[in-house]
Amino acid sequence: MSAQSKLWYFESVDMYELLCPHRVAGLAERHTFTHYRKGDYVYFSDQPSRYIYLIAKGRVKIGGHTPAGKELTKAILGKGEIFGEMALAGEESRSDYALAMDEDTAVCPMTIEDMHELMAEHKPLNMKIFKLIGFRLKKLERRIENLIFKDARTRIVEFLLDLAEEKGQKAGFEVVVRNHYTHKDIASLTGTSRQTVTTTMNDLRDKNLITFDRRRILYRDLEKLRHLAGHVHA
Repeated sequence: MSAQSKLWYFESVDMYELLCPHRVAGLAERHTFTHYRKGDYVYFSDQPSRYIYLIAKGRVKIGGHTPAGKELTKAILGKGEIFGEMALAGEESRSDYALAMDEDTAVCPMTIEDMHELMAEHKPLNMKIFKLIGFRLKKLERRIENLIFKDARTRIVEFLLDLAEEKGQKAGFEVVVRNHYTHKDIASLTGTSRQTVTTTMNDLRDKNLITFDRRRILYRDLEKLRHLAGHVHA
């Protein structure tokens, strides 16, 4: 994992343990989990930004639209991760939407006031939250640039590289990512087709750069994968 990734990436379970009001004295009694079925919206675009959300179970898709009006999947988040954090940066209404991707997705909503209270009591949390906001903005900006300037195959390879750096775990000389992304998810996140994702990943497997199944992606040679994307991912 690169130095930049070590600075910006936070283990989701650590953030969840730190933020979930059900684990904080004084907040637990006034918070309940909200349950959603697959396809339910947690919030819509233009809805007032009043809450930060923590995922206790399932997955949530964050989506929006480019300036040209094209639908864009911004992120697919899983258990332990947070979303809606732009409310802390002064966002008055949502610029995106949040959609439950799994049956019985459980989310803990936390008011801006409660978050400010928690941040006031835990000063190191402030820097982590604002680094998270900065990281996600940079990542989205880069993805939009990739959609404009890079071909489909390169976008898929770069997505796999980012995934390895953000969520990869060392396994000897290799790196493994416990995978909750389907080929359809990767296609949505890279602005490509499911068929292109499948073809590209099968080709990478044939080249012995990765292996994969429904549970994980194993990176056999990250350096060669970086060069295949046309750059060294520092």
